Parts: sequence; structure tokens; C-alpha cells
Amino acid sequence: MENILRFLKQLDMNNNREWFAEHKVEYEAAKNEFEQICAALIFEIAKFDNDIKHLEVKDCVFRIYRDIRFTTDKTPYKTHFGAYIASGGGRKSQRGGYYLHLDPNGSFFSVGVWGPQPNVLKALRRSIYENIEEFNEIRNTTDFKTLFNDSFYEEDKLKTIPAGFPKDFQDAEILKLKHYLISSTLDENILYSDQFVSEVAVIAEKAAPFLRFLNYTVDEVI
Repeated sequence: MENILRFLKQLDMNNNREWFAEHKVEYEAAKNEFEQICAALIFEIAKFDNDIKHLEVKDCVFRIYRDIRFTTDKTPYKTHFGAYIASGGGRKSQRGGYYLHLDPNGSFFSVGVWGPQPNVLKALRRSIYENIEEFNEIRNTTDFKTLFNDSFYEEDKLKTIPAGFPKDFQDAEILKLKHYLISSTLDENILYSDQFVSEVAVIAEKAAPFLRFLNYTVDEVI
């Protein structure tokens, strides 16, 4: 972990192709260590989530190269390592999954569905509305509230309840979401722990019922 975060911190201060080329060996070493962590994490998560049992690391890890075609920020490299552990294609999967984000400026572990297609988002909202008791039972557990602060990723959230749902619905805020994603911060005590993979796997296991709830609906749509 020290090597990974050290390289990313240096990259953050030298985000240009010349520096990257000169430090390609350090990049390859850090990337290899990140992939080893991901492989171990897949192994541990597969103990309670059989869906990802045969998932390969190469399908989960995101490229470090940024797509700069449609942005004013022309820095060529991401300054974090990320991997989306989800069956049905890893990082390309539409299914809900587990996302590991290592970043010297803030690391975290997320579980759920980010950026679902409109038909999937509509189905998820409908499922939550029709099964709100089950959904609330999952998110109201002590472990869920402790690890994820009972909060969801709120970027792009609607200001009003989407069409087709009663405005007086008791959990209207949940239906306004465009991403059904929860996150747990990975502080230094976890990042530098000898049991890092095991500790993150525990977080994943606590979120597994939430993920199963989402994927039951996703699988009906995709």
C-alpha cells in the first residue's frame, strides 16, 4: 500500500507524459501491487458472493489514462487506482458491484449501482417503492448505518420526486437518487493495516444484502 500511495502522490504533483515515461517502472510496480490486492479481494468476497467467483482482475481494473477529448482538464493521467468488482463484465458490467478507490487524497470503498441506464434506474426506483419495507430493513441495520452513515451518493439527485410516484411517499428522497451507491471511507488505520483485504471484505459482506436487492431488479431489466 505504501508504494501505491507514494506513486500516486508523486503522479499528482507531476501529471505529465514526460514524468510518467521516466517513472514507468514505478508505475508498473504500483499497478501490479494494486492488481494483487484486487485479486485477493475478489477471492475474499467470493466467499459470500458467488456471482463474482470467476471474475478476472484484468476485467475489473480501470485504466490510469484519462479520456481528455471532452474536458478542459488536459492532465493525461488519473491520480488514483480504481477497480469495479462486478459479475457480467467487471468494470463494463451494468450489474451492481463493489468499487475500490485508492487515492492519496481520499480512499473509499463503494457498493451499488452507479450511472444506471434510464430503464434500469426506473426499474430500481419502482422496486424500492414497491418493496420499501425490505429496503429499509436492509439500510436500517446497525452495521449499515455505521459503515455507510446511512447515506447515498447524491450527485445528480432530482429536486422533486420522479413522475409516477406519489408526492407524499415517506421515503421520497430515496426515489430522487440517480445512483444507488453507498460508500465507506478507508482511513489510514485500514489502508496501512496488514489485514486490509480482510477488513474491506467485511465492509463488502455487510453491504451484500443491499447489493442483492439491487441486482435482483437489474437482472430483470438487462
